[in-house]
Amino acid sequence: MRFEDILHNGQLWAVVYDGDTQDILSKTFENWLDPGYLEEFFNRNIKDLESYFHITNLDSAIYDTIEDAVSLSCLMLDIRPNANLDSLFRPLENHRIHEMFLSREKAKGKRMSTHSSWLRIYAIKLGQGTYLVTGGAIKLTHLMADREHTLNELRKMEMVRNYLLDNGIVDAEGISEELL
Repeated sequence: MRFEDILHNGQLWAVVYDGDTQDILSKTFENWLDPGYLEEFFNRNIKDLESYFHITNLDSAIYDTIEDAVSLSCLMLDIRPNANLDSLFRPLENHRIHEMFLSREKAKGKRMSTHSSWLRIYAIKLGQGTYLVTGGAIKLTHLMADREHTLNELRKMEMVRNYLLDNGIVDAEGISEELL
């Protein structure tokens, strides 16, 4: 595994998993902007879409996803000097009230006019305003453990966190040194 400095300022990093040529953030947004990928995903998960979000029209789900993905990517890839990723990311565990070392975080899309966003970007917080993206998912159920594709995102977060700990990487500076 290796890491890409997405904004070229040390604030937003993304994992490039072994065997991949593309970082996971780019790959995630690419999927979310691909109508064919989205149609296949929503066809596989139509029961969740209907029961949790009460949406039965696949075209509407695809359109909402693309619109939300564009908005979320603009927020995440904001390169202004005063851009604040801390305003986007929240603790993965909704009940967590204390800062944690290499904590698991999530960024959500904006609420649509008809429903909450189902888009999630998952990351590990390396420090104030600094994040390492481990993946992303379309979350259509209450708990990540309820579906294999979101459970896989939890596994990836833990694998990356363990990699960081095993290699003594505790912040963005450590990732930068890893690249040298």
